[in-house]
Order: sequence, then C-alpha cells, then structure tokens
Amino acid sequence: MIMSADERWALIKRNTDEIIGEEELRKLLGQKKEIVVYHGFEPSGQGLHIGTMIGINKHLDFQKAGLKLKLLCADLHAFLNKKGSLSKVEHIAELYKEGFASLGVDMKKADYVLGSDFQLGHEYFLDVLQLSLKIRMLRAKRAMAVIAREEEDPAVSQIIYPLMQVMDVKYLNADIAFGDMPQRKIHMLARENLPNLSYKAPISIHHEDMIGLTGGKMSSSIPDSRILIDEAPEEIRRKIKKSFCPEKQAKDNPILQICKYIIFPREEKLEIERDKKYGGDILFKKYEELEKEYQKGLHPMDLKNAVAESLIRILEPVRKHFSSKKIIDLKKMISEID
Repeated sequence: MIMSADERWALIKRNTDEIIGEEELRKLLGQKKEIVVYHGFEPSGQGLHIGTMIGINKHLDFQKAGLKLKLLCADLHAFLNKKGSLSKVEHIAELYKEGFASLGVDMKKADYVLGSDFQLGHEYFLDVLQLSLKIRMLRAKRAMAVIAREEEDPAVSQIIYPLMQVMDVKYLNADIAFGDMPQRKIHMLARENLPNLSYKAPISIHHEDMIGLTGGKMSSSIPDSRILIDEAPEEIRRKIKKSFCPEKQAKDNPILQICKYIIFPREEKLEIERDKKYGGDILFKKYEELEKEYQKGLHPMDLKNAVAESLIRILEPVRKHFSSKKIIDLKKMISEID
C-alpha cells in the first residue's frame, strides 16, 4: 500500500514534541527520494528500558513512513562519557541491536552503525577540528550540559562529544536528526554550523522524555524508576503497582505516559477490567478518551492493573528472545569485561 505525503507526515509527527524544519520536511516528502533519519544512542550496561521505547516506537513509525533509518551506536561517545572500555561498549551495542529487533524494528532495512567504524577517520577528525574553530566555549558548554548533567568539573572529552555528534549527521548523510528534547541544543549546533562545513542543515525531530515510575527521572540508580524491556512479569506488576500515579492528574503522570507512548502506538487500545459495582469493564480505543476518563475519576489502581498486563503482553517477545542461549552468553560476556 502506497502512503500519501499526508499519511507519511502523520506517522512521522505522531508523539513528537517538535519538528524543526517542518517545511523542509514537507518538501522532501513530496520528492521521490530516500529520506535518511539518524538516531544516535549511547550504549550502557543497564540495557534498554521502557523509557527508550518512545524512540523505538518512532523508529517503527519512520520505517512505516518509508524513511531510511540509521541507528548509530555511539561507542566512542560512550567511551568519552566514561561508560566503560571500548570492548565492553561494543558488546553492549550488540545487546542493544538484539533489543531493537525484538521490539519490532526491521534491522534488515535499517543501518546499524558503530561510531568507531567511521569516527576515527582522517577526514572526520579534520572536520571535528574545523568545527571546534567555529564554536565558542560558552556555546559548547551549553551543548555539553546534555552529556555531563551532574558533573561540576567535567572532562575535556565531554566537550568533544557534542562536536562529534554534529559531524555524525554529515558522515551518516542524514536528512533528519532525531532524539529526545535534551538533544535539541546539539541539533541546533548542527543546523547552525554544518552549512559552513559543506553539508545541509538537518531537520530535527524531538520527543518527550518519560518520567520515572517513582515520579522523578528514570535512573539506573533507582531501579524502581524504570522497567527493563526483558523484565519479568511479576516485577512489572510490582513496579507498576507501587508507581507514582496521582488521582485525576494527567500531567507528569508516568502511567498515563506509558499508555500514550507505548501501549496505544502498539496495541491501539487499552481494556480496563473492573467489578460491575465499580462500573464494569471499559475499553478505550484512543488515548485522549482514556486521559479524559482518568481526569474524571477513573481509579489509579484500575489503570495500573490494565497497564501492567498490557506491558507484559507487549514485552513478551523480548523476554522470549532474551532467554535464548545467545543473549544469555552475551550478557555473561559483558559482565566479565572490565
């Protein structure tokens, strides 16, 4: 089935916060050419979790809309950001690739690229140096704040990081840079500076970050703030049951965010089972209907129970895949690398 430009636009825009360069993107969609969207990610030992599924669901949207997906596993960036040795990071990158595939990304059509495959090249490094001549320190520090959020005295490597991220757009021949809202500062660097380095200003698409289940941000230091994509069903139920879910409040509600960004894009519905004396079962076919009903007084525990079971069902293919000997051996290997 051939999609119209409007249908492709609706898929690309779904569950995004902003598109910088909307008119540029509309023009591209009207042309018969391959449109490349690049998403870089920094592999960490904690693995993929439901917060990353906002981006992964957008990968599915981009592929359905006919865009060429390039996933950059930023192993050198992770090394510069002190996430482990290159050897360990590259093995974690393989685990991420398996996670993407198990969540439905068509890895046969996507390009999965290791940063170290091109970022150590002569021309790339010269371009990074050229870029460093054009950006003032205060501007670099604002972009660096995305990476070194909680450090009073960050390493020089963390200033190099955003400059490399700008050059990744050029060397991956990307039309679109995609990421969460904190990446905006770096993407603006790319739009401002790449035209002076023999490359077009990339279109930028940004999505919201999910709130942690405990009400703050998702963090590996707070295990109950997030759910790993291969989490056991009983752990999913436990974490959802004790999660932050204020009555009648839609804003900054992590359980409603899971509905909006994970459940409805994948299942297109949410069924809540209730005793007849509390109104009986209710089926929502649109997120907006659910949010409206919650603000009217739908009980948080009824919502939590339905969300837990939906998540368990959505993540079942991941748990099955990650229980294979291949993945178990890979995880063991990662744990043994310093």
